[in-house]
Amino acid sequence: MTATLEDLTHWRFEIDFENIAWAIIDQEGKSANTLGTESMTELERIVSYAEQAARDKQIRALVFMSGKESGFIAGADINEFDKLTREKDVEDVVRQGTSLFNRIEALNIPVIVGIHGFCLGGGLEFAMACHYRIATRADGTRLGLPEVKLGIIPGLNGTVRMIDLAGPVAAMPAMLAGKALRPSAARAMGIVDQLVQGPHELRWACRKAALRGYRSKGPPFWKRMMSQPPVRGVLASQMRKQTAAKVRQDHYPAPFKLIELFERFGGDKRKMAMAELRYFAPLLVSETSRNLRRVFHLSEMLKAEAPKGAAKPRRVHVIGAGTMGADIAAVCVIAGMEVSIQDVSSEAIDKALAQAKKLFKKRLRSKLEVDAAVARLHGDARGANVPRADVVIEAIVEKLDIKQTVLAAVEANMKPDAILATNTSSLPIENIAEPLADPTRLIGIHFFNPVDKMPLVEIVAGPDSREDVVRNGCAFVTAISKFPLITKSTPGFLVNRVLGPYMFDAMTRLDSGESKEKIDAAARKFGMPMGPIELADTVGLDICLHVAEVLGKPAPADSKLAKLVTAGNLGKKSGTGYYEWVDGKPKNDASEGGGEKPEYTNAELDRLGKELIAPMIDECEACLREGVVEDADHVDAGVIFGTGFAPFRGGPLHYRASQNKADMTGAHQASSPEVTSAAAE
Repeated sequence: MTATLEDLTHWRFEIDFENIAWAIIDQEGKSANTLGTESMTELERIVSYAEQAARDKQIRALVFMSGKESGFIAGADINEFDKLTREKDVEDVVRQGTSLFNRIEALNIPVIVGIHGFCLGGGLEFAMACHYRIATRADGTRLGLPEVKLGIIPGLNGTVRMIDLAGPVAAMPAMLAGKALRPSAARAMGIVDQLVQGPHELRWACRKAALRGYRSKGPPFWKRMMSQPPVRGVLASQMRKQTAAKVRQDHYPAPFKLIELFERFGGDKRKMAMAELRYFAPLLVSETSRNLRRVFHLSEMLKAEAPKGAAKPRRVHVIGAGTMGADIAAVCVIAGMEVSIQDVSSEAIDKALAQAKKLFKKRLRSKLEVDAAVARLHGDARGANVPRADVVIEAIVEKLDIKQTVLAAVEANMKPDAILATNTSSLPIENIAEPLADPTRLIGIHFFNPVDKMPLVEIVAGPDSREDVVRNGCAFVTAISKFPLITKSTPGFLVNRVLGPYMFDAMTRLDSGESKEKIDAAARKFGMPMGPIELADTVGLDICLHVAEVLGKPAPADSKLAKLVTAGNLGKKSGTGYYEWVDGKPKNDASEGGGEKPEYTNAELDRLGKELIAPMIDECEACLREGVVEDADHVDAGVIFGTGFAPFRGGPLHYRASQNKADMTGAHQASSPEVTSAAAE
């Protein structure tokens, strides 16, 4: 006999002939499931029904699965987070969620969850409240608690349950890094109990687990003991030290709060569950979390630049086997594409293939995957694969006449619907396109170095570039797991243009006698991943000199930059630039003679950091006025993902607007009678 629960919008519920209750989440109108007010309200109805049915012996087990191919549950609905502005509001909402998950955990029948695809954040917290977890081995299946990336910690007792299932030695680092775990890693940790090969096996595995009453065994005794004193204190101390080496507590408080929560309450599950909310609520309403959630929304905005349902390119042809071309080819191969790489030098091709193989070994999990990747990458000195390619990317020397000649020659052999792109970092697209039979098909696809690490790719549209080609370029970029940013064909595009004033102002300060260590320390304290002087060395001082010329602000002949380039001291790649580079790291020579590194006060670093960033933000405002990108959000997204601009500040334009608002509020308060009177007293 089959029974159903009627009037559900985001779930399907039925009891099959074996008295197994199946609850399938399939959120209406969305490509991915999330936990929001509506889906949680319906889940509460399902749990209430299951509680009564279990008492009446009408069901023997409850199974949760997803009706979407994309995954189980991607997390809580972040849009609803933005509506919560008071800690009390947060606490009220979270208590409802934790209470519901506790009721699921307390059910006296087996509760099984089948996971395929993404199971993240609140989705994993939900899954861990169930009694037994089965996941597919599929490449797209990922499990994790990424909350720290949004400036918060898990809030639905995920901290307690992950530690309880995996032990603190495995669970805490995973939460502190916000790792999305592969199925095998999740199984090894203990947060998944069973793996099946693919989604076609998942329902049958869940049925078997339900009929046999499977329940998670939990971690061995020694793992549980790691949460008790004095071991807990030692672990917390080590975690705090390791975390501080990666991020500053004043920039990203969430991981440090998570460590404090574990250190104080990790030995008592009940106390830790109660304390978790007291830590979670203030973090959620903090400016840091609001800004990091903004960054998430910006990333989703860029992903949406690709047309829905666009076909994923299968074959890519890269012209130019230098460092950039080799890395572009490797990233495409890692994304599953077949790639050919062309160059006039067979030695350059061989070097590019070897360089790509190194990246495969670093990024791929097994020798089998590395071998498959190597098999998908071909040297192609004559361009024989051009007629088969869906995307052709030119990545040769930055000389207009050479690019024009190469692209005009390759255009004649391409498929009519293939993407033709240049990786130029400075030349106008319209100039490169002049000799083409169809200039409207050329776009810029501008990667940043290092290609495998930088998430942003600029899609440069010339004045004649066709809209469909631009959008197909965006689809290609999202297919290789990058964020596409559409920019106008203007000197420096967006990222290099805004980086220029930031770096050149810092170099001018250096020429005037300011310490490079102090300059870089101030930028890092502001929240930049590295200081502008170290960045210049990393990019290459010859490239910086070229960018200055492109932007119409050539470096004076007597500047230190020009002198270093003339002497062949190009920065990290030559071993010497502004810094001496040892084992890939800049040597600190702030105090000649081997003395102690000078200390700078927080106040002077704060002041200098704001001054260093000001030229960048000024240029961002100029780019917005000139329409280099669509709007202020696209400026902020491009600068965050293209330069590493402090994510916790929400983007350069957002940061300046918030500072201006704070200044206006402060001025208003200072001039109000109440404040004046209080000050007088």
